[in-house]
Amino acid sequence: MKTHYILLAALTVSIFSSCKKYPNPDPVFAELVNNVVPQRKVLVISIDGLTGSELQAVAPVNIAELQKTSKYAYNTVASASDAAGWVSMTTGTSFGKHQVQSDNFERNEDPDGDPHGSIPAFRNVFDYITQYKAVKTALVSPWPNLRNYIKNTDFTPIVSTDLAAKDSAVNIISTQPALGTVFVNFRDVESAGANGGFVASNPNYKNAIVKSDEFVGNILQAVKSRKSYANENWLVIITTNHGGSNANPTNGFTIVHNPAFKPFELKKSGFNSVLFNNVTTQAIVPDDNGLYNMGANQDFTVQMQVKFANIATYQAFLSKSNDAGPNFTGWMWYQSTVGNITMCAGGNLNGAPAGRINIGSIGTVADNTWHTVTMTVKRINSTTRTMTAYVDGVVKGTPANIHDRLSISSAEPLKVGRRGVDGSTTTFSTFNSANLLIFNVALDQPTINANISLKDVTKHPNYSSLIGYWPMDEAVENTYYNKAAQGYNMSLTGTYSWVYLADNYPPGTVADPIISNISVATTTSDVAALSLYWMNINILPEFSYDGKPYLKNFEKEFLK
Repeated sequence: MKTHYILLAALTVSIFSSCKKYPNPDPVFAELVNNVVPQRKVLVISIDGLTGSELQAVAPVNIAELQKTSKYAYNTVASASDAAGWVSMTTGTSFGKHQVQSDNFERNEDPDGDPHGSIPAFRNVFDYITQYKAVKTALVSPWPNLRNYIKNTDFTPIVSTDLAAKDSAVNIISTQPALGTVFVNFRDVESAGANGGFVASNPNYKNAIVKSDEFVGNILQAVKSRKSYANENWLVIITTNHGGSNANPTNGFTIVHNPAFKPFELKKSGFNSVLFNNVTTQAIVPDDNGLYNMGANQDFTVQMQVKFANIATYQAFLSKSNDAGPNFTGWMWYQSTVGNITMCAGGNLNGAPAGRINIGSIGTVADNTWHTVTMTVKRINSTTRTMTAYVDGVVKGTPANIHDRLSISSAEPLKVGRRGVDGSTTTFSTFNSANLLIFNVALDQPTINANISLKDVTKHPNYSSLIGYWPMDEAVENTYYNKAAQGYNMSLTGTYSWVYLADNYPPGTVADPIISNISVATTTSDVAALSLYWMNINILPEFSYDGKPYLKNFEKEFLK
């Protein structure tokens, strides 16, 4: 056995000695790469009642420092009240949709609604976050009504002052490693403004702003002191439910911060318009109390500026009527053949023996440029009531006598958007609209022509007869606001989107300057959308969000 061991050893030496020798490579000292993806988290702080302009004037130290790495706005659209702002902030829906205004957080009753109908309800942001992410949530507010409204957070401490809210927020942030989203509410600024005014020159208001800013600094320090902060990626939103008071809210502000962000002021830029391009997109006056029903004798004028991108056969785009069929009642504008506009009126449901009467082939306007379309109706005598069509101030087609159509009042709402017309195709009109005006007088041609490009509607010679004026340039949420002394707002419904048209201004529009190739008008409803976006939660159509996750426009800054 000894001889065999010696032979094996000799063979081993022989094998190793026959290998070619290479020099040893230089040592390489590589740093270990941290492949941990930072966890995204959200902190929202609302300083209720803080007006954007006054925040700018005071420029408190902590918020001013945040702005250096933020997307920010000092003219966030005012909400309707304390509760309305908070419901929008947490549900992503506009006041026009959720209709919550009073401090009890109950929806306004619709006097004309079905008392047994379903009540719209919208889930809050915490509900979505905990559905899709395994994180803890918190709401810290000294307002009992808000705490009673938001009941599904993991932490909702009972506090009665802003100081206690700050301390509780600091404690939760410092001790809860699984915390994913926290909303903090301060109320003292709004209370201080009620004593001397919501202006920086009021010492009470200014001091409350500075104190709230101090609390903001305390909370931010708590975030940075978390043991896991190095592996976290926080979106910080400092905002308000509205500026000013609960009774008279004004525009607020929004600061959206992350260390990777470059500073950018969020403003509406150029012209913004809703794109009507499907069967569901519409703007209506839900209830006009008969204001826009013109009966059998009322003189009136309707004018709207429109930009068509396509030709769609028999597609209505503006109406105060039912669908155009055997029982047509009301008035309607629609695209007929080869993109021509047709206007019609009828009163079948009001006893008119004849069907609708048309003014056809008014003109082809499907050229993707703005045109001003006008309709006047004037009672001449006991047998003549004349409907006249204009395009860009020029009479088009042959005026029609609609006297024998009797009353053209309709139970249907005033509507921008599609209605059915005989022979409708499945190709929907694609158009933008602006500057819808309704007068309760019939304007003459010189007046129409002279005021197509009028930018201050109060200077119109017939302003006292204006019963509706919708510029349609809000760029946010779901309401066209009526700017006339009389009239009602219009509600946007269906699948709609605001599009940025840059310097493609309609005639008569007061032009917002082009400040950027990105147009962002901010609202309180954006807070929920930004929160879900940051938490990598897809905002689905069924969420009914009006708020915009506009950080998508800046992803090259923070997505590496």
